Formats: sequence, structure tokens, C-alpha cells
Amino acid sequence: MNVIALHASDLAIASCLVLLCAAISLVLRLNLQRQILWSATRTIVQLLLVGQLLRVVFTHASAGLTLLIITVMMALAIREVAVRPKARLQRHGNLVISAMAVASATLICVFFITNTAVEPTPWYDPRYVVALVGIVLGSALNAASLALDTMLTGATRERLAIEARISLGAPARQAFAGLLRESVRRGIVPSINQMAAAGIITLPGIMTGQILAGMDPSEAAKYQILLMFLLCGASTLAAMGAAFGAMRHLSDERGRLRLDRLRNPS
Repeated sequence: MNVIALHASDLAIASCLVLLCAAISLVLRLNLQRQILWSATRTIVQLLLVGQLLRVVFTHASAGLTLLIITVMMALAIREVAVRPKARLQRHGNLVISAMAVASATLICVFFITNTAVEPTPWYDPRYVVALVGIVLGSALNAASLALDTMLTGATRERLAIEARISLGAPARQAFAGLLRESVRRGIVPSINQMAAAGIITLPGIMTGQILAGMDPSEAAKYQILLMFLLCGASTLAAMGAAFGAMRHLSDERGRLRLDRLRNPS
């Protein structure tokens, strides 16, 4: 593969676009210039560090090192899902739900794909396993956070309707049915839109990267299709896990709505 090497000067030229965005924010008084510059700085530092770290991991491939990297990535994603919703459950409920939804969706999907379509040798080959986990985590993170936020805010908003169904004898799952559907739908819609737009409207970033790296476009397209299906499955599982986990925390064994488990419920 003939890859065009990028130098620091090339990245400096590309950074002019970020400076342009910051300048526009300053002129229009959007007050986003500091956020833009700080985010760009974090991007540079984080990606360069990750690049060096992955170089070491790929060079000294081992099951223990691969599992350590995956564990750290997953822990950071779980924390991100837990802190995104404005509403918070008591006793670290957000964290528990996030761990269940994100970890299960990621492990199920990555295990499935690495034992069927992609079969790396050895099984812990970080070039495949770490890359696949990183891709899946991003999709699972977004889906779970959207579903969890919708459930927690929706339960407060629809309190009277949910309590009315429960008072008529409906079990918790039936009382929350509409909110569950809305939450899962909101979690998986971005993945559906991404699949619908891929190829015709947009050229996905993963496929673009492979093409730039010299891979045959047809092979890059096959990998992109596989990854799109993988992300769709992960998004659905993560959204369902977050929605049903939130429902269980917001109801008790007697089927009552327990908004008192939210911090400062309105």
C-alpha cells in the first residue's frame, strides 16, 4: 500500500481550518472560540498518544495487554454514558445501567463478529480486536446515552400517565411501553440514518481511511458494510439495555413508579 506520509507541517496547514472556525466564532460573538481551540488541542494530544500506545500494543501483542486496553476503553465509555444525561439516579444507578448496556452490547457484538466473519489469529490480535471494540464502543455509547436520557427525563414528564396505567393494574413494562419504544427508537435512529446515507450521500470515515491507506475500494466497501451492520446491532442492544435498565430502576418489585430514586426529581 502506498500511503502518503503526513508531517507536522501538513497538520499545521490543516489546523488553519480550525483557526478559521475560531475566528468566525469571535467575529459573530458565538463565544465558542475557546471551546473550539481546546477541543482541537485535546484532539491532537489524545490521538497522538493513542497512536503511540497502539504502536506499542501492536508490537508487543499479548492477550493481557489487549484485554487491559479494552477494559480501559470500556470503562471510559461507561463513565461517559453515565454522566451525559441531565437526570441522575441515586446510588450510582446511571453507572450501573451504563456498565450493563455498553459492556454487554460491545462484548456480544465483537465476540460474534470475531468468531464468524472476522477470525483473527491469534484471537486477541489487537490490530483487529482493539479496533473493533473502539468502533463498537462509539456507537454503543451514543445509543445508550440517548436511550437513558430519554427514559429518565420522560419518566418525570409522563409521570401521571404512567401512574394511571399502574393504578389500572398494568405491570411496569406495559406502563412504560410507550416510553420504552421512544427511548430505544431514539437510540438506534442515528445508526439507521448512518446506514441509509452511506455510499450515496456520504463516504464513511472508516472506508475513507482505508482507501487513503491504499486498500482496494471494493474491499474497503466490504469492510464498511460489515462494520455498519455491526454498529447497528451494537446500537440496538445498547439502547435496549439502557432503556430496560432504567425502567427497572424507576420501578420496584410491587410495580410502583419510583421517581424518588432520581436525584432532585421535579
